[in-house]
Amino acid sequence: MPDTSDHFLLICSTCTGALTNDDLRGALTGKLPGGFAIRTVACMAGCDRPTTVGFQAVGKAQYLFGDIQTTQDMDALAAFALQYSNSADGWTNATDRPRGLMTKTLSRMPCLGSEVPS
Repeated sequence: MPDTSDHFLLICSTCTGALTNDDLRGALTGKLPGGFAIRTVACMAGCDRPTTVGFQAVGKAQYLFGDIQTTQDMDALAAFALQYSNSADGWTNATDRPRGLMTKTLSRMPCLGSEVPS
């Protein structure tokens, strides 16, 4: 069966945090909304705040979260995945994201093609 995912949760394969990428994958499998796939990727440069997790989808802002360490963090990521999936452009304000991710946001990048010409 072909993969029809259009949203992706990225787990850093090189992070050496409290949870392994297999721990994260196991904890998040079945908690994400339809259309999401979990991908393991090489270093996302969040080394000072392992474990790092990213969100991306075509036409949407991209996010990187760090210090993912607990079951509560998994719940916050699952809640954000639903919020992200339901958003037309992926853009969320820090105050709208799940409380557990409030201090864990490392970056938000606009979607490709959304830059304003100078």
